[in-house]
Amino acid sequence: MRPAARPRAPAWSRGPARGGGVRASDAEWRPGRRRWPEAGRRAFTMPGMVLFGRRWAIASDDLVFPGLLELSLRVLWWIGILTLYLMYRGKLNCAGGALLSSYLIVLLVLLAVIICTMLAIVCVSMKGTICNPGPRKSMSKLLYIRLTLFLPEMVWACLGASWIADGVQCDRAVVNGVIATVIVSWIIILSTVVTIIIVFDPLGGKMAPYSSAASNHLDSQESSQLLNGLKTAARRVWETRMKFLCCCIRNDDDTRVAFSSTAELFSTYFSDTDLVPSDIAAGLTLLHQQQDSIRNNREPEEGISQSPGSSQEADLYAELENCHHYMQFAAAAYGWPLYVYRNPFTGLCRIGGDCCRSRTTEYDLVGGDQLNCHLGSILQTTGLQYGDFVHISFHDKVYELPFLVALDHRKEAIVVAVRGTMSLQDILTDLSAESETLDLECEVKDCLAHKGISQAARYVYRRLINDGILSQAFSLAPEYRLVIVGHSLGAGAAALLAIMLRKSRPEVRCYAFSPPRWLLSKSLYEYSKNFTVSIVLGKDVIPRISVTTFEDLKKRILRVIAHCNKPKYKILLYGCWYELFGGDPDNSPTELDGGDHRDLTQPLLGEQSLLTHGSPTYSFSSDSPLESPSKYPPLYPPGRIIHLEEEGTSGRFSCYTAQYTAKWSDESEFNKILIGPKMLTDHMPDILMRALDSVVANRAACMSCPAPGGAHVDMV
Repeated sequence: MRPAARPRAPAWSRGPARGGGVRASDAEWRPGRRRWPEAGRRAFTMPGMVLFGRRWAIASDDLVFPGLLELSLRVLWWIGILTLYLMYRGKLNCAGGALLSSYLIVLLVLLAVIICTMLAIVCVSMKGTICNPGPRKSMSKLLYIRLTLFLPEMVWACLGASWIADGVQCDRAVVNGVIATVIVSWIIILSTVVTIIIVFDPLGGKMAPYSSAASNHLDSQESSQLLNGLKTAARRVWETRMKFLCCCIRNDDDTRVAFSSTAELFSTYFSDTDLVPSDIAAGLTLLHQQQDSIRNNREPEEGISQSPGSSQEADLYAELENCHHYMQFAAAAYGWPLYVYRNPFTGLCRIGGDCCRSRTTEYDLVGGDQLNCHLGSILQTTGLQYGDFVHISFHDKVYELPFLVALDHRKEAIVVAVRGTMSLQDILTDLSAESETLDLECEVKDCLAHKGISQAARYVYRRLINDGILSQAFSLAPEYRLVIVGHSLGAGAAALLAIMLRKSRPEVRCYAFSPPRWLLSKSLYEYSKNFTVSIVLGKDVIPRISVTTFEDLKKRILRVIAHCNKPKYKILLYGCWYELFGGDPDNSPTELDGGDHRDLTQPLLGEQSLLTHGSPTYSFSSDSPLESPSKYPPLYPPGRIIHLEEEGTSGRFSCYTAQYTAKWSDESEFNKILIGPKMLTDHMPDILMRALDSVVANRAACMSCPAPGGAHVDMV
């Protein structure tokens, strides 16, 4: 494909032309057909580069920044060697001086050739767009040349080291310069080897032969065989990766099942795209700017006027008070790591005695295992005494979570707090995302739940019932009610545990802090509203993550990339500036020719990749394999949801203390992942605790003084 004067995405990816009408490619492509127009096939090759007959996890437009870094280093290196040679060439008449002179001259020539090659690589890498690699078609040849130049560079570095080792008797400055040259050469060579290892794609050898137009001539049987073969290989690769990352975990039956489930999820999710990591980073950057632009252009919503004494507002703030109180127990379940993180200067001093001293009779008042330093931090966080705890367990395994049981005399409740994600075992529990049917003694139909979390809830249930922990607690305080709390993974397990105990303990209440979205079927979600309250902070990503929302995020990334007419390096540069210092999101280069994203019906980059359009069942209008109702049905968060939203923006570099407003929200408000700097930090338990402190304190301050202008306040 001939490079254009100005890089632009293919015409069919730019959306409808101004004034409506049908795109040029609409007459050639229809949903459900696997054959693509010739122009589309020429414009859309695989973003992952194909070198040495295999695909690599790096694109031809990823070499701008590393190329500039190496180019700058090489130029400085070349100037330094040239200066050294010109200053000391008259002093190279010593023993071995002729060899050093030849070494420096050849090195200068070699560096000049490498600099020219790197300059060409950087210039070519700047061309085109993510979806239009045509202007970069010469990149593979340049990389072959650059990799070939490593051979003489390595030989020359070895010769330089050998000459230095022989003890050349020349000016010391020249010898030191050659030593520095040899060291820099080997650093660059080793860095290149590490980079090659990082961008190595284990499946690249299987995908490269089908990366071009050859895949368009596969019949349905060959496509099906190719699809199944690649999925099987991808599943094995992901399972090997998980075993390597979790090598310290005991390999029992539950762990093997979790490895298999995680590998199945990842291999399925990433099978129908050909995006490299930098493409995803660019897409997330563009999505963040697009979301900010939409929010800025949206008309402000009017507040709903409510009486301060209305039942809705009274219920909201009563539950906020309860959430503020029980969040201390959910945080305490994390033990000493969270306590020290929240109190970096004084935390170790406060709990140090519990870590160092031997077990005392006070410890015998608390049943449990593996307490270590945890008990001191739990006492400090909750403000309770030793005798208020019935059981504390920090036993941690796949599908088995730590938990504590305490007597809360202030609220007259028996509190069961389940710990959230804090170990590799917990991550495997999170990622076991298949659905399984719960055996519940209730009238709810379609009792589906997240497999990993339901297994964890079932473990806590067995411990509470079979080990007599719950009976012991109620024997100490028979008039107390049961409250189950947890944060993150613990919130999901707490919600399911409350459902399991609902029949025997009708008074049970559950407070789920930042719960995962992919938890309950629709019927169980509606059922849990009677006794469960969830709380979500800001743009927290965990209450928005599910298999379905991840698939939606992937499609949005593909669409926003296809609508962008700027090269990747400009997207990333502006994105870094925007994240650090802010800016005008309307300057984001995400639209072409006034295209409306909603009108985009063409398949995009990942949606026409090998595994998708090679599948005999491919249709752009069809759902992803991840949306299969049998294995990954839609799941929902638990209970009624309180959303804490930040008022305004706190800025990138300011000491501004964030202020929050609280409102009841429907689960549909969390069916899309929002991109932003706080999408991860809003999930942290300490951030949520500070937000609850702020909301409750502001509420108390408002209650102590009359509202101006009458008895009505705006509730947003």
